[in-house]
Amino acid sequence: MELQPSILKEISDEHNLMPQPERAKFIDEADELILEDELQRILLVDKLDKRALVTGVVVAVYGMEPDEDRGKFHIEDYCFAELETQVPVPVKEKDRYVALVSGLDIGSKSENMMNLQLLADLLSGQLGDEGQQEAAANIVRVIVAGNSLSQDTRDKNQMKQAKYLTKKTTASSVEAVKSLDDILVQLAASMEVDLMPGEFDPANHTLPQQPLHRCMFPQATMYPTMHCVTNPYDFSIDGVRILGTSGQNVQDIYRFSCLEDHLQMLENTLIWGHIAPTAPDTLGCYPYYDEDPFILPECPHVYFAGSMPSYQSKVFRDSKGQKFY
Repeated sequence: MELQPSILKEISDEHNLMPQPERAKFIDEADELILEDELQRILLVDKLDKRALVTGVVVAVYGMEPDEDRGKFHIEDYCFAELETQVPVPVKEKDRYVALVSGLDIGSKSENMMNLQLLADLLSGQLGDEGQQEAAANIVRVIVAGNSLSQDTRDKNQMKQAKYLTKKTTASSVEAVKSLDDILVQLAASMEVDLMPGEFDPANHTLPQQPLHRCMFPQATMYPTMHCVTNPYDFSIDGVRILGTSGQNVQDIYRFSCLEDHLQMLENTLIWGHIAPTAPDTLGCYPYYDEDPFILPECPHVYFAGSMPSYQSKVFRDSKGQKFY
């Protein structure tokens, strides 16, 4: 991909070159679709939309390399990896809900703590009429799916300064974490809380992100219902398997494809059978040699991504007729 960011291009100052412009997408008409294995690679033509695919997708193709067009594989048919058979969902006698929240954006310049307090009151059943409080009473778990802290808490200028110039200053993220702890303790007092790290949270940058340290939340972690979990996060509750990320995988697909619908990108990761196909090419991840932890070995019943521009939902059926929410 011609427009893919490169560290060699970023050292333009040393060569007196023009810096790269800011881009939301890194696709170009000159991009090519290449099939690669351990031994060789070949250019793919026909059938597949090169601008809708990303690096790392596993696909089986059927076709031919004609004598008059050597070096190009003409596709006649193709298929992606099929998901495993889903475990049946047990029948429930009573409705139980899992609440998904993300992008709390604590510490931003436009922060509104009143909205966060209203959220905590709504989830804990202290807000609304009798019907809303009854519904809130059936919420058994809250998943905070990343970006609890704002991007504004990451002061790049302060990181570049000498330590003796900043030793008496307090990082903006410290106060933001305290505010987050105040919200989490209210939720943990009445239900299970799972806190996932996100792109702007104080955790390791590469996927899979490790849990935020419990010492950052002295109030909330006094409750056994407070759990700091990984990103991606995979768990089961009453026989329902739930899998999700904080959204970095979908955002990276957005940057390197022509797709605009984030829900469609999330659906594509199910079709491809891989949570983060662009890792480690354009999405940072921990190096694995013997296994790929982002392959979907089992079928989730609920699949989500946090930190998206807007709320969307859909019931998706695969080629076997299995339903995913």
